Amino acid sequence: MIQPAPKPSSPCTKVCILDAVSGLCEGCGRSRDEIALWGSMTEPQRRAVMATLGERLRRAFPNRVPA
Repeated sequence: MIQPAPKPSSPCTKVCILDAVSGLCEGCGRSRDEIALWGSMTEPQRRAVMATLGERLRRAFPNRVPA
């Protein structure tokens, strides 16, 4: 039996607002280009980007209260 491919990982939080100053999504921290290319990225590429998102969000929005 053929196993379905696993769903690609995604940091999306369904808060899709691109910040005009930083250019990052306020929900997940990805750039517009990363969001657009996400479906064509390999899983290792996605994981490499996701490893940077927490720090990106902290730098871009230092006054935000963590969820």
